[in-house]
Amino acid sequence: QVQLVESGGGMVQPGGSLRLSCAASGSIFSINNMGWDRQAPGKERELVATITSGGRTNYADSVKGRFTISRDNAKNTVYLQMNSLNAEDTAVYYCNADVVHYGYRTQRNYRGQGTQVTVSS
Repeated sequence: QVQLVESGGGMVQPGGSLRLSCAASGSIFSINNMGWDRQAPGKERELVATITSGGRTNYADSVKGRFTISRDNAKNTVYLQMNSLNAEDTAVYYCNADVVHYGYRTQRNYRGQGTQVTVSS
């Protein structure tokens, strides 16, 4: 099995920054795409950003220019640098990873338990 553990959430004032981290551990041969999504109360889940194993990134329009996703393949870790935060960014943020296990050719998606980000004055 694989565990994804997020960290770095918290409360920040509008205009502030936070950096989220998510480390994957367990039976991992390789990880293809990694990403972050979020869910605010009463709203549908939103894909925030994704990054391929080669470093290609994709962002939701709502975070382009403010958020940066990156990863450290040696550490099986994905990061989300969030700048210029506003109240609409308040949500639980989840990381996810497409993991290939040893002895398998197909990937399986895993999702972390989430970390709360609150933007408030």
